[in-house]
Amino acid sequence: MSENQKHLETANEASQSKPQQKRTRKPRMPRNQTKPSTGKQTQAEQPEKKEMTPRQWRQPQQRRRQPQRKKQAAIPVNIYPLGGLGEVGKNFTVYECQGEMLIVDCGSVFPDSDMFGVDLVIPDFTFVLQNKEKIKGLIITHGHEDHIGSIPYLLKQLNVPIYATRLTLGLLGNKLDEHGLKGSARMHEVQPRQKFNLGCFTIEPIHVNHSIPDAVGYAIQTPAGTIIHTGDFKVDYTPISGGTTDLATIAEYGKQGVLALLSDSTNSERPGYTMTEHKVGESFANLFTRAAGKRIIIATFASNLYRIQQIIDMAVSHGRKVAVSGRSMVNNTAMALELGYLHAPEGVLIDIEQLNKYPPEQIVLITTGSQGEPLSALSRMSSASHRNVRVDDGDFIIISATPIPGNEKMVTKVVNGLLKLGAEVIYESMYDVHVSGHACQEEQKLVLRLADPKFFLPVHGEYKQLKKHSMTAASLGIPQENIYIAELGDCITLSQDGIKLGEPVVAGSVMVDGLGVGDVGNVVLRDRRHLSQDGLVIVVATVDSRTGELLAGPDIVSRGFVYVREAEKLIEDAREQVRNVLERCREENVRDWNSVKTRIRETVSAFMYRRTKRSPMILPILMEV
Repeated sequence: MSENQKHLETANEASQSKPQQKRTRKPRMPRNQTKPSTGKQTQAEQPEKKEMTPRQWRQPQQRRRQPQRKKQAAIPVNIYPLGGLGEVGKNFTVYECQGEMLIVDCGSVFPDSDMFGVDLVIPDFTFVLQNKEKIKGLIITHGHEDHIGSIPYLLKQLNVPIYATRLTLGLLGNKLDEHGLKGSARMHEVQPRQKFNLGCFTIEPIHVNHSIPDAVGYAIQTPAGTIIHTGDFKVDYTPISGGTTDLATIAEYGKQGVLALLSDSTNSERPGYTMTEHKVGESFANLFTRAAGKRIIIATFASNLYRIQQIIDMAVSHGRKVAVSGRSMVNNTAMALELGYLHAPEGVLIDIEQLNKYPPEQIVLITTGSQGEPLSALSRMSSASHRNVRVDDGDFIIISATPIPGNEKMVTKVVNGLLKLGAEVIYESMYDVHVSGHACQEEQKLVLRLADPKFFLPVHGEYKQLKKHSMTAASLGIPQENIYIAELGDCITLSQDGIKLGEPVVAGSVMVDGLGVGDVGNVVLRDRRHLSQDGLVIVVATVDSRTGELLAGPDIVSRGFVYVREAEKLIEDAREQVRNVLERCREENVRDWNSVKTRIRETVSAFMYRRTKRSPMILPILMEV
């Protein structure tokens, strides 16, 4: 054994026989004390060592706690739905973040059947006008009336810059031209996947399928987070043109994190998928063959350019000429041809004045009136009052649209009128001559999954549709507390911290009647409803202003109540009632003519109800001499 091996064994034996000692932590030097640069510390300089207890050995040295900083609240974004909730149409939403506002869509809606004489219903702009200094712009999802119909009325009060795709701007331009606003409007074209900034908002248009070309949703990036506003959409894997809905971009935002999704709820009650537009083309092919030898008249929405292109293509393949009827149809078709969204071979399109130059079996007439609008071209055809078209048994008529809720009776009236004139009428419930432009449940689920939002707000639909859409979202795992069905005027505050409601704002409907905007309110509508139900009775009398004596009359005029010549006894008895009231007022020295009118109104109303069980509107007119 070598000398080194012997030394190593001796060292190992010594280490094994020596008891192990516990190691103690060397106390740290205070931070403000520095080590000596050279030499070893002398015994006097070395700090005095203190024995440590076992508990001290196990406890780490306590550090001085830093004061805790207060957690900053997340940046909020406010959403104000001012239209499009609890109704189909009148879409109008305002977003607010860090003192700046953005508007999405500004649509109108058809009046209800009890809104007598009203032409259009638009949103209440009060809240926007109160905050006009904050408004950075108006972005539009697509060119349907329920999304652009109210813009002329907004621009008359606030000339806000408008951002939309090319076709949407073309449709809007026609509308603004009618109101004399096209020259002053500030319109900017946007493209899908090309971002632009408005204040603190960064906006990216996302291409979606709909029943009109150039429809987009929007990804709105705010300091509070990203919000996706889908607009009206469906997922059509075989669209007529324009490509499929850009699901990839939605998915990208979903991976990055989406604060909120506001999604179209129109078809939320329908399971499955929405049919492709190609299905309508197949139906048209069969119907054109069936209509051989007859004139074909097709009613559809003036903005449904996909449908118009399908009709033109089918007419070309069957050797027919195409004419267009209805002001909006003529304007939109001309604009779409100019912009390249419609294509027709030379000589296919003819003016409606040239209809009589061709035999009926060579004509296809595209017209407005698919919703039974009283002044539309198809409605005038059904009542035999159209200037250029007389419907008879040689006509084959296709109504290529679904009645908007509330319009079913008007559509039925038009269909009945056309059938009475001898025409063969095809409408949606008979053949696949129309497909919806809105997503059904499976498409809604797909977008919900891809966006994966923290909060979900269903929009665009009646309450039952919003409710069903919220149930679909909950079935996919979105927490119920993160789903909110809003009402018009709500102030919804969203942030990474949660959702809460603020003070509601002014919201509602404004009625347009002729050139009057907002001058027809609930009081006027109530009077119109009263007049429509029970008619009007006017009481006219001339009295002495000093004595109250009856000088002439009273005369009674009836409109919509009874035919005067057949109710002479009733009218004469009513005159006697008025004479008695005026005599009592003269005897009691009543000279407050408003009080006298009130007495006449109450007396005549009670008398008429006793005799007829009807309550006409009573309008007293007193002329003082």
